[in-house]
Amino acid sequence: MDNDVALVTGLGLMVLSLPSIIAAWSDGRAPRVGAMVLLAGGGLVLWATSRKPGGYRLTELPEVLYGVIARIL
Repeated sequence: MDNDVALVTGLGLMVLSLPSIIAAWSDGRAPRVGAMVLLAGGGLVLWATSRKPGGYRLTELPEVLYGVIARIL
C-alpha cells in the first residue's frame, strides 16, 4: 500500500469512528467498535508518516488527499 493511500485511509477511518463513539456514549454503551476503528486509523496514519522520509506536513494534507482521490477516479 502506498504511503499516501494509507494516510488518507487512516484519516478517513478516524473521522468515521467519531459518530460511532458519540452514539455509543449517548446510549450509555462502551464505544468498543468506534475505539477499535479509531485505533486502526491511527495505526495507519502512524505507519504512513513513519514510512515517508521527512514525514508529512499539515500543509501537504489537501494535496495528498486530492492526489489519492484523483488516482481512484
